[in-house]
Order: sequence, then structure tokens, then C-alpha cells
Amino acid sequence: MTEETKPPLEPGKSVLDIDDLMQLLPHRYPILMIDRLVDIKPGESAVGIKNISYSDQIFQGHFPQKPVMPGVLIIEAMAQAAAAYTSYTEGLDVEGKIVLFMGVERARFRKPVVPGDQLRLHVRTVHRRAPVWRFASEAEVDGKRVADAQFSAMLAQGI
Repeated sequence: MTEETKPPLEPGKSVLDIDDLMQLLPHRYPILMIDRLVDIKPGESAVGIKNISYSDQIFQGHFPQKPVMPGVLIIEAMAQAAAAYTSYTEGLDVEGKIVLFMGVERARFRKPVVPGDQLRLHVRTVHRRAPVWRFASEAEVDGKRVADAQFSAMLAQGI
């Protein structure tokens, strides 16, 4: 079954795998930053999962001797988790549309994220007035916060 012929996602799932995420997000390798979405609570929150691997393309240059995931990519992963969660739980028609960043605030990076880590991206809706949403997110590795941020995004016609 090709991407174009996949049936719509069934409602009420508490876990979305990579195939589900690829139906919700326009991102593809190497910028698709989440592997799974779990603990989905419609209207409230979800948790994105990103498994960090030394084979991730970014580590060829950041930094080969001491690989560290760039903070901007942690923020991007948070945004993708929020976009997938919102698109899925609100049943948004994402065909021909994209979710665009409007702003990032209060971003803090507390500990490096390195290959072998599993990044858990807790995202929650803070404010909603379609087509604009505001989110808060915390990133954790092994139960310890490594980053947090607030951001806003909007659903827009595709470019």
C-alpha cells in the first residue's frame, strides 16, 4: 500500500507509529524528528518519542568527536510532536496544509542529548483558537528534563 492509498487514521488510538506520523506530517528523512507518539490525551497532551542514534545525519558535523543534538532540533522535534498530536486528536484536514512556527519562547537547554538517548517530548496545549495553537513542552531523557520551551504554531495552506 502506498502513502497515497493508505486509509485515514482510525480515531481513539493512544499510540501512533511512524507510518501514522507520516500521514499527519509533511516531514521526511532527514528532518522527520519523531519516531512515535504515545500517551495521547485529546485536548490535553501527548508524548513524542525520538530515538537518538549516532547514525543520525546531523552527527556527521555536530560534532564528530563529541556528538550533541542541536537545541534547535530538539525544539523542532517538540513542534512536530505537537503538530502530529493536534492534527490527529482534532481531526484536522492536513491535506495540502502545513503547520508553521509562529514563535518560540522560554526555550531552555539543561543537559546535552547524545546518541543512545531516548528523547521523550511531553507536549500540551496551552491555548487553542484555530488556526493558531500555543503549546508548552518538556523534553526528558531517563526521567530528567533536558529542555523545555513554549511555542505557537498555525495551520496554513501548503506552500
